[in-house]
Amino acid sequence: MSFPVISIIFIVWTCLNIALVISLGYLVVKFLVSGISFFNSQGKNTEERKNIRCSLGQLLKDYRLRNNMTQEFVAQRLGVSRQAVSKWENGTSDPSTSNLIAIAKLYNVPPEEILAQVEI
Repeated sequence: MSFPVISIIFIVWTCLNIALVISLGYLVVKFLVSGISFFNSQGKNTEERKNIRCSLGQLLKDYRLRNNMTQEFVAQRLGVSRQAVSKWENGTSDPSTSNLIAIAKLYNVPPEEILAQVEI
């Protein structure tokens, strides 16, 4: 091979290596930036969840009011006293598992949804 052909091959090879390094650098930076934004969104999501979560009593009261029901009506439908419903809502006591399921059905919401929103 002659000298100019070797020089051209070397120049092309060098350009390809430079392009490869730049491409890899770009991908690494893009990956790092997306990873940072992923972790930031995780923290934001956790903060939002904390703001949404509340006590079981407050949540039960909110569901009851959204459904335009009185404590007396809920008590009659569940077969408990109005005082029991009041104690659940003010946090003095918690409903049994069977009552919580009945409450969820009454409010037309899955029991899991209620429990997922409760502050631990």
